[in-house]
Amino acid sequence: MTELPRTQALRCFITVAREGTVSRAAAMLKLTQPAVSLQLKALEESTGLQLFNRTPGGFTLTEAGAALLPLAHRAVAAASDFKAMADSLNEAQRGTLRVGTILDPEFTRLGPFVRSLAMSSQRTEVFLRHGVSDDVLAQIGRGELDVGYYVDATPQEHLVHHSFAERTIADGRYQLAPLLCYDYRVIAPIGWRDRVIGKGWAELAELPWLATPPHSGHRRLLDDIFRPLGALPKRIGYTDQEEAMIDFVESGLCLSLARDSVLAPRMARPHQFVVADKVKLTCDLSFVSLAARRQEPVIAHAFAAVRAVWNIKPAIAGAGPTRTRKVAKNV
Repeated sequence: MTELPRTQALRCFITVAREGTVSRAAAMLKLTQPAVSLQLKALEESTGLQLFNRTPGGFTLTEAGAALLPLAHRAVAAASDFKAMADSLNEAQRGTLRVGTILDPEFTRLGPFVRSLAMSSQRTEVFLRHGVSDDVLAQIGRGELDVGYYVDATPQEHLVHHSFAERTIADGRYQLAPLLCYDYRVIAPIGWRDRVIGKGWAELAELPWLATPPHSGHRRLLDDIFRPLGALPKRIGYTDQEEAMIDFVESGLCLSLARDSVLAPRMARPHQFVVADKVKLTCDLSFVSLAARRQEPVIAHAFAAVRAVWNIKPAIAGAGPTRTRKVAKNV
């Protein structure tokens, strides 16, 4: 015998030996009778042995066939075990990642990130949950999410040194990988030009503002500015959609924050808002996980994939990921 028989041929051998006829074996194996006969013929030719006695009543094992039958059972069982183990290892490599998303998918480059994970050698299976920044952080902390996107004010030292190095927040509990530095602008109804142009945060705090969800980046960023000034501004209206924020402002009721990338298309056509010229909030869009889990294989792979999507390249000599840091005007 020049090579080991194929598993399909061994299955045909075992089934014909059990059923006694090619027709019943073919039905059990969901094959045609000629296909089963060809497998038996090939097996006998490869072994050089006659395995069955063909009689009018059916097939009976020869002495050689009876001796080989237990080994055929073991070989088929071993092949099944081999496939089961391979499938198990393949599934283990696939991995599962629960991702908290914020803002709009185009802005966060969510599509390319998910495609990158799905097409990588690890073939990570991604589950998405949309929310707001602080809720995403809390869900990561409770173990309900593995990673997510987060918005916070850009540290001054990162602006000065043009750094995209990873950092921690909340006393080192969470690890952030900055992806994009961008600006939030303050917008006001067009009729309020004299009330916002040339004005600082203290003067803008005296005007009504649009309310956003309590755990949103908008609310936290503004509260961090206004609280040291002595009081939070009066908030009227409510929305959790950035496009709707501009509509509220244009109705003449309040101020709001707005990303440059959301403002740009609206400013290219007639609009009913004005942009405050003396204030802005410079922020980081970051990718975040628990610091204690940062080096877990699936999470480390996700960080590498999201940095690749954003073209964040590792620095020389372990100085941390870097890229030319500039404020995004349109993403």
